[in-house]
Amino acid sequence: MTIKHNQQIQHNHFRKDWQRRVRCHFDQPGRKLRRRTARLTKAAAVAPRPVDKLRPVEAGIPKKYAPTIGISVDPRRANLSTESLALNVERLKAYQARLIIFPRRVGQHKKTDSSKEEVDAHKEEGKITRKTHSVLPIVNEAREKAIGEIKKSEMGEGESAAYRKLRDARSEARLVGVREKRAKAKDDEATAAKK
Repeated sequence: MTIKHNQQIQHNHFRKDWQRRVRCHFDQPGRKLRRRTARLTKAAAVAPRPVDKLRPVEAGIPKKYAPTIGISVDPRRANLSTESLALNVERLKAYQARLIIFPRRVGQHKKTDSSKEEVDAHKEEGKITRKTHSVLPIVNEAREKAIGEIKKSEMGEGESAAYRKLRDARSEARLVGVREKRAKAKDDEATAAKK
């Protein structure tokens, strides 16, 4: 119901303690610092493993095993082209070739774990990668092969005024009828002047 004229305001709740309900983000810098330290502690906790997961694309790796070796799995995803499938499989094989799986318990090697020599060699050398996308970047070949902007220096000799030529051709096509009509009228005038 709308109120008309100078009436008393109904249901007036103007003495609520609104300051209790206001949220001010004065802790934003502190929160930023907490998030950063949390990221660093997580990286230290998962130590030899990289922090981020490889975004695959897919190969013959079991769905439940893939997350344990740092490969994220999206069951909704499907490859629509054989080219992208081949690229993804190649990428995952490259990842698995570089992957060194440390045993969970000391002295208990599983079939999927890396050999003891490989583990010891990497512990000594300290060749541990933190970010997988820096080592195995996703390269969009279609974008690299795509035709980009052509510079004036790359154009041929006769193509210096290409835009002007296109505009002239468009103008010619648009004004064909008008110019024919003018030419016909001129011819009629010339024949009428001769008689």
